[in-house]
Amino acid sequence: MTLSGETPIRGGIDSDVALAARGDSSAFERLYRTHVARIHSLTRRMLGRDQADEVTQDIFVRTWQKLGQFRGDSQFSTWLHRLAVNVVIERRRSFALQRERLTDDPAALDLVTVAPGRADLTVDFEHAMEQLPPGAREIFVLHDVEGYKHREIAAMLEITAGTSKRQLHRARMLMRKHLNG
Repeated sequence: MTLSGETPIRGGIDSDVALAARGDSSAFERLYRTHVARIHSLTRRMLGRDQADEVTQDIFVRTWQKLGQFRGDSQFSTWLHRLAVNVVIERRRSFALQRERLTDDPAALDLVTVAPGRADLTVDFEHAMEQLPPGAREIFVLHDVEGYKHREIAAMLEITAGTSKRQLHRARMLMRKHLNG
């Protein structure tokens, strides 16, 4: 069985994936409905609520375009997740945020404002993540939420593993500061 007539599909590929790769829009819609919540959650955590809807749509447009490249070597959800991370990283680069967000200046923590804690509010982890500077949030989500290693993050973001570790440390410090009020 092949997706594009020349690429053999290895392993047990989901029939909806194979059908969608051949242009079946109903099969693609089923894939979309199955995976959209997880992808939207990833984009919201990495980019914030204001960009999550648009970037999620971009990810699924890219998925449709690249579906013929899926060979079945891994689970479709794994392939889609990696594609989503790549789209998010691409988006960040396109807005030239990379230089602004990856600073080695230790005084950067002093520039971030955190609202004073209120006893009447419950701890909101998602809200705390949204308060992180974009670069720290991206690395925090990739490492602590999604489980990537520093060397993988470094390769994806074209930074050093040391920079990834420093940004993660900053993100954790800011999360503590925000959550402890």
